[in-house]
Amino acid sequence: MTVTDTGRSGVVHAEGLAWQHRGKRIVDDVHLSVHAGVVTGFLGANGAGKTTTLRLMLGLTRGEGSTTYFGRPLTLWRNPARIVGVVMGGVAGHPSHTLAQHLRMVAAGVGVPDSRVRDVIEQVGLTSTADKRLEALSLGMAQRAGIAQALLGDPPVLILDEPANGLDPHSIRWLRDTLRQLADEGKAVLVSSHLLAEMQQLADRVVVLARGRVVAETTIEALARHGSQVTVESPRIGELAAPVEQLGGTVQLLDDGRAAIRGVTRFQVGDLAGARGIPLHWLAEQATSLEDYYLSVAEEEFRIS
Repeated sequence: MTVTDTGRSGVVHAEGLAWQHRGKRIVDDVHLSVHAGVVTGFLGANGAGKTTTLRLMLGLTRGEGSTTYFGRPLTLWRNPARIVGVVMGGVAGHPSHTLAQHLRMVAAGVGVPDSRVRDVIEQVGLTSTADKRLEALSLGMAQRAGIAQALLGDPPVLILDEPANGLDPHSIRWLRDTLRQLADEGKAVLVSSHLLAEMQQLADRVVVLARGRVVAETTIEALARHGSQVTVESPRIGELAAPVEQLGGTVQLLDDGRAAIRGVTRFQVGDLAGARGIPLHWLAEQATSLEDYYLSVAEEEFRIS
C-alpha cells in the first residue's frame, strides 16, 4: 500500500540515526521528522528499536547520525528543557520527596519560578496529589507527573516513550485528550507506541519502525482516504470499471455481481452509478485500520515475532 505523507514543515529532523550492539544493527539509518501542531505516532513491535531511536535523538545514547531542533543540535541550545520535554517511564526522583518538592527542584534547574510548578500540577490534574510522596504514586499518577515535569519549561516539542503502557482505560483517555490538546496548541508531539488502536485515535501521522528501519510513514487522513475498500453489488457491475478507473480507482470483480473498489469513496461510487443509471443493490465502505496498515508494511517483523 502506497500512501503519501503530507505533513507540515518539521521542527525536529533526525538524519541517518544508527546504533549497533555486539555487531547487530539495532537502529539502521533512521530518518524522522516531527511537525508542529501534529501528533506523530512512532510505531513498532517491542524490540523494534523505538526507545533506542528516541535516545539517539535526545543525545542519551551515542551513535551515528544527527538530530536538529529548530535547525540546531540540542547541545547548542542553552536550556534544552525549554526546547524539548521528555517522558520516558514516568517521573524519576527521590522516593521520599513529594511531587511538589520534586518538581520545584526540577523547575530550579530549568530556570522557571515555583508558580510554574503549580500550573503544571493543575494542568495534569494532580492538584490533590501534590503533597504525596513519589513512592506512593500509582502508575497512572506517575505518568501524569512525568508529563508535568516535561511541561515545566513550556517546550514546543514533546517526546514520549510508550506513555500508555500499563494505564487503565480512564488514564489512557486522559493521556489521549491531553496530548491532543497540546498539539492543538501548536506543540510538536512524538509518541512511541505498539498500541495500534490507541494510536489510530490519537495520531495525525505515523512512522513505522521494523527491525531498526523506518519502513513506512503516512498521515491518518491519507490512510482513511486511500486505504478504504468500497464493496458494490449490481447487475451491471462491469459498467462501473471504466469511470472508477478514470478517477484513479481500481476495480476487482468478485462473484455474484459484486466488486471491490479501492482509491475512491462510496460517495464517488454512488455518484458515478447514479449519473449512468446503474442500479446498486449494495454499497458499503470499510476503512483500512492502522493495524491492517501496520501489518502490511511490517509483515516480515510480524512473521518473525
